Amino acid sequence: MSDDLHALEAWAGALLAKLQPAQRRAINHKVAIDLRRSQAQRIKAQQGPDGAAYPARKRRKEFKGKNGRIKRQKAAMFAKIRTTKHLKVKATDDQIEVGFFGWVARVARVHQFGQQDRVTKKGPTHKYLERPLLGLNDQDRTLVLESLLHHIRSG
Repeated sequence: MSDDLHALEAWAGALLAKLQPAQRRAINHKVAIDLRRSQAQRIKAQQGPDGAAYPARKRRKEFKGKNGRIKRQKAAMFAKIRTTKHLKVKATDDQIEVGFFGWVARVARVHQFGQQDRVTKKGPTHKYLERPLLGLNDQDRTLVLESLLHHIRSG
């Protein structure tokens, strides 16, 4: 996998070296946005980079609604973290970054690597299951190549 990434980097680097720095930065930004979209869709589908489903989360307690019937709260896991507000893109003329920055990065890191963290600010700690949010797979590599070619042809 590492060799594939280095081969991709060498191939793309040779193509991009022929462009001006401003053109490279613009193309890198467009490719990074396409990659971010792909990562967000995978997070929404609750799958890791390898295609495996995230481990099920702990069931929430049921509660009684206004009219006394029991309601279940069902919220999508990582619904807000996958938005463009939190899943950021940084692109320069020689590199692309797609990831979480700031306090969201800490939350993402805890889930990415299955670490222990506090449930609330002064509350108990909990060992979270490993749920890889970001990562590259073969489809992402193909997406980067196709996106790069598309943006070079159109630009």
